[in-house]
Amino acid sequence: MEPLVLFLLSGFVSMSAALSAGAINKLPDEQKPQFALQRNGALWVVMIGNFAALTLLGAMAYGFRLLDWWIPLLCIFLTFPVLHLVLLQPLLGNVRTLFVMAPLVLASIATLYMYW
Repeated sequence: MEPLVLFLLSGFVSMSAALSAGAINKLPDEQKPQFALQRNGALWVVMIGNFAALTLLGAMAYGFRLLDWWIPLLCIFLTFPVLHLVLLQPLLGNVRTLFVMAPLVLASIATLYMYW
């Protein structure tokens, strides 16, 4: 697989899931979804966010290793967050984005491991 494509997909998916989990955790209790008010639901949101953040670190290491240094740096600070905030958050919302991206984060972990 092309290193740029793998980096972009795994990094974007991971950043989006991590940002969504963080946004759900920061909501006041009145605005949180029902599952996040329960102890196990809140734990799952934190766990998905942590796995996504670790996968993002792995994608960044992969990108710095195989690509020019400015591509991963630009993507983590500009491209990934802007795409999430402009495209996914208004389109799907934080909860749906989190649940759509969570399986993709797991697939990204396996793909990064396989092609590293």
